[in-house]
Amino acid sequence: MLMVRSILFNLAFYANLILQMIVLTPFYFLVSRKRAFAVPRNWARSNHWLMKTIVGTTFEIEGLENIPEGGCIFAPKHQSFWDTFALLPWQKDPVYILKRELLWIPLFGWYVMKQRMIPVNRGARGKVMVEVMERTKQEMANGRQLIIYPEGTRRPPGAVPEYRYGIARIYRDIQVPVVPIAMHPGLFWPRRRSVRFPGHFKVRILPPIMPGLDPDTFFETLKTTLEKASDDLLIETVEANPHLRLPPTAVTRLAELRAERA
Repeated sequence: MLMVRSILFNLAFYANLILQMIVLTPFYFLVSRKRAFAVPRNWARSNHWLMKTIVGTTFEIEGLENIPEGGCIFAPKHQSFWDTFALLPWQKDPVYILKRELLWIPLFGWYVMKQRMIPVNRGARGKVMVEVMERTKQEMANGRQLIIYPEGTRRPPGAVPEYRYGIARIYRDIQVPVVPIAMHPGLFWPRRRSVRFPGHFKVRILPPIMPGLDPDTFFETLKTTLEKASDDLLIETVEANPHLRLPPTAVTRLAELRAERA
């Protein structure tokens, strides 16, 4: 039954994506950029409904009051494709720095360009990265929320963290609050797997780290704060969902945490 529900959800998820992009294209490209954001926001909401209805997976968000007004940087843990769209209903005007190859996808790339996302060649250095930073500053000056995954790529729940220093440079240069976000959707929507698990989990939005720290201090503060919250949430999530099939990284980390707290 688990695999049947997973297959049904995956089919519905991609059908929903394609259908909405095609049907809503006239509206999306005829209205202003901010009005057009209603399309991806509602697409995200419909995905949550599909997860709840077909798979039986629900979630709740704690700490919405910690999101500051105006421009800020969201710094969530990144474990699953779910992370890339899940918070859109609660974001006013998000902007992503994403690999330029995504712009080459028919229709999807046009949607991305309409929202003025920032493409980058991952292998670029020097002048190209300076241009990306200037573009980021311009978008942030309009009060947008930049989404950056501090570890750069998806990591399985409980894995040894591998934070990248780039977020510290952006924090130094842009001078806006950074909002750490702890969550473990990878326990329910695992990376590189088609199975989807039922259950309930929390997204925990932490108090923002305000601008003004030197980059090294900020970097250590972000890592310490986010990993502590992630460890606490891992224990809570597993205890609330005893049926879950845990990846080896989560099993190992849970054993370490329980030993530390014994």
